This record gives sequence, structure tokens and C-alpha cells, in this order.
Amino acid sequence: MNILVQYLYRDAGNNKIWSDVVFSNRMNLDVCELETNIKNALIDGEFFVAEDVGLPSLCFDRYDEELDHGWHEYFSIKKTANSPNDDLGRDICNFVNMLKLSALRNRY
Repeated sequence: MNILVQYLYRDAGNNKIWSDVVFSNRMNLDVCELETNIKNALIDGEFFVAEDVGLPSLCFDRYDEELDHGWHEYFSIKKTANSPNDDLGRDICNFVNMLKLSALRNRY
């Protein structure tokens, strides 16, 4: 089964935009193991920069410098029978590796 990753952008006013992406799971990795690996790869266990990991950046029509920022929030993963729709055609393992690299760049 493929893996659906749900994520969101939440501005400082708690306004949210949601999205998801489906990755292939060629190695048939367990969802619980994947979730642990994803959370360990995120900034503070929940944040990432969408552009750094090849996901569409979510944002509101009007930029408000007092509310807006560049971080996105991981929400959940689950198995799905839906076809992969990742623009880069990646497997979930590739995505997790990109999260790890991005977190290293953005922590310091």
C-alpha cells in the first residue's frame, strides 16, 4: 500500500491550510515505524520547510509579516490505496531522507 502524508500551514493567527501527498511504499514499511522516523526527522518533532523537501508550499493569498512564516507542520500518515501523486515520484523513504537533511540545515 502507498503512504498518504497530511501536512498543514498554520500562521501565527492559527489560520490553517491543509494538504496531503501520496508516496509509493516499495519496501512496504510499517506505518508506525515510518511515523517514528518522520517525527525524528522533523524540526522539534513537528515542523519542516516545504520547499526544502519538495512539497508545495502552502500559504494564504495575502502575506502578513506579523503572522506568516516559512514552516509547515506534519499532521499524520496512513496507508492508502490511492495512487502516488508526489510531483517528484519519490518513495516514502526518499521523502524521509529529505526531511532529515532539511532539519539539519534549518536547526542551526
